[in-house]
Amino acid sequence: MIEVNYWAVLLATLSTMIVGSFWYTPAVFGNYWMRVAKVDMEDRSAVGPILTTLLVSFISAWVLAVAVTVVWTALGGSFLLVALTTALLGWAGFTAARFITHDAFEGRPAGLTILNIAHELVTFVVMGLIIGAWPPAGTV
Repeated sequence: MIEVNYWAVLLATLSTMIVGSFWYTPAVFGNYWMRVAKVDMEDRSAVGPILTTLLVSFISAWVLAVAVTVVWTALGGSFLLVALTTALLGWAGFTAARFITHDAFEGRPAGLTILNIAHELVTFVVMGLIIGAWPPAGTV
C-alpha cells in the first residue's frame, strides 16, 4: 500500500484555488485571460467550474502525492526535492505538453497558452512544496 498524507493532499487541493484566484484576478492576468479566451463571466455562474476545479485539483494532488511516494521509495533522498522534481516533470510531460498540443490544434493564441501553462507550473510547484514538506507518517 502506498502511503499518502491526505492532509497534505487537501491543503495542496486548496492551494490550487488560492493560486488560481490570484492568477486570474482582473488585477493580475484575469482581464487578459477573459479577453483572449473569450470568457464572459457575466453570462454564467462560476459554481460549476469551481466545483469541477476542486474535484480535479484533488485528483491531481492525490496522484502527485502517490507519484512522489513511489519515486521517493525507489530513489530515496530528500522527500521535498523528490516532490518538486516529480511535480516539475509531471507538469512538463503531461500538463504543459497537452496544453500546447490542444491549443495548437484549436488555434489558440500563444500568449493564452503561455499564461495557462505558467499558471499550471506555479500550481504544481506549490502542490509539490506542500506534499514534499509534509510527507506521510513513517516514510521519512
